Amino acid sequence: MTITMKKLVIVFLFLSIGISATAQNKKWTLQECVAYAIENNISVKQSALEVENANISKSDALGNFLPTLNASAGNSWNTGLTQDVTTGILRSITSRNSSYSVTAGVTVFGGLRNHREMQKAKMQQLSSQYNLSKIKDDIALFVANGYLQVLLSKANLEVALEQNKVTIEQITRTQELVDAGVLPKGDLLEIKAVDAREKQAIIQSENNVTISLISLAQLLLIKDYESFDIAEEEFNLILSDVENKSIEEVINSAKENRYEVRIAEQNMEVAQKDLEISKSIYWPTIDLFFNYNTRETDITRIGQELDSDNPIITTQIGYVDGTGDAVLSDIPNTSLVELPVVSFADQLSDNDGFSLSFRMNVPIFNGFSTRNNVKRNIINVKRNEYQLEQAELDLESNVYQAFVDANGAQKSYKAANLSLESQELAYAYAKDRFDVGLTNSFDFSQSKLRYNQALIEANRSKFDYIFKIKVLELFFGIPATELKF
Repeated sequence: MTITMKKLVIVFLFLSIGISATAQNKKWTLQECVAYAIENNISVKQSALEVENANISKSDALGNFLPTLNASAGNSWNTGLTQDVTTGILRSITSRNSSYSVTAGVTVFGGLRNHREMQKAKMQQLSSQYNLSKIKDDIALFVANGYLQVLLSKANLEVALEQNKVTIEQITRTQELVDAGVLPKGDLLEIKAVDAREKQAIIQSENNVTISLISLAQLLLIKDYESFDIAEEEFNLILSDVENKSIEEVINSAKENRYEVRIAEQNMEVAQKDLEISKSIYWPTIDLFFNYNTRETDITRIGQELDSDNPIITTQIGYVDGTGDAVLSDIPNTSLVELPVVSFADQLSDNDGFSLSFRMNVPIFNGFSTRNNVKRNIINVKRNEYQLEQAELDLESNVYQAFVDANGAQKSYKAANLSLESQELAYAYAKDRFDVGLTNSFDFSQSKLRYNQALIEANRSKFDYIFKIKVLELFFGIPATELKF
């Protein structure tokens, strides 16, 4: 290998390592996670298949309006005594016969069944689209919740790390005060015990970050857990107009925009259409058919040939009543001869035929099956009416719950911030007193612990409030892909 080639290989390896490292260090944003989940989630894919299936059903319903066209062809071989399909003469031969037919049919009247089937197919198509949109919204919300959980875990880890830095600084400061005789050695041991507890909390926080990342990766169907990570985005509370809406406004908007009610409405309409379809069987149906057919065979023809030497012969054809005198007549003197097979095209042309027919089917009695089917569909309509009513009640209950949760999360967030401000001041005061030896290490560690808990609670209440206000926005009718974080 030449020196130049070696250099190229080295450069290629470095580029490959750089590209691989870039791919492994990818940081996923919330928008990327949502888009990836919607594209790859199994539930979304299954729902998309249902949409395709509904489109096929609609195509089937459209095809019911079109005439049918069928062609058939048959070929058979026979040996033994066979009737010539052309002359009707029985002969003991081996023969081949073929037939060809084209039939077109159309339903002139079918009790409006096809029309109602088309209406039903359109309803099912719309219902499947609603269901797909609902699943996408649900997946987006699940991903957002998982993403915010990762951010919360990382924020808590950052709090634990920052507070431990302060503790390490305090150990150094306390050691100096102990050496100077200002503080007893017990204070130093207390601070070191706090350091040990904080390091344990850091390990737990790191585990929480790992677990939350794995949970999010599993939701996205990403198997590379080790390299999966999210972008360090800053999610601040964005004022939402929904917070100023009344509960009645949110409920009314949810009933108009949420897919749960739309799906239930479409299912009820489909059930009503099924009832109409079942009733259409009571009506007679009229079908019109047109048929074209022809045939051909390889059997040789039997014909008559005139004797050129003796073309006319006299033969008795009867007798006179009473006298018994013979009645004579001159007839052609012919004999049977075998003629060659007519060409395939000529046979098809000579033997073709057409037929036009119609069929009317009048239902009279079919063992109560039609009537019972109608009754079953009436029950199904009632069932779907109850399901629609239940969907509206559930939606109203869920909106109330989301409304209360959002208001509660807002109050909790404000209270957590007030508590954090108070604990921060208390901690700063305790730290100043501890630094000059005016308070012991136990009281200082307790103040620091309360401040840490206030920081963690402030983080938790912030992300909880963000998520719950987004749930309320979703109920208000804002699509999940348009939610602002």
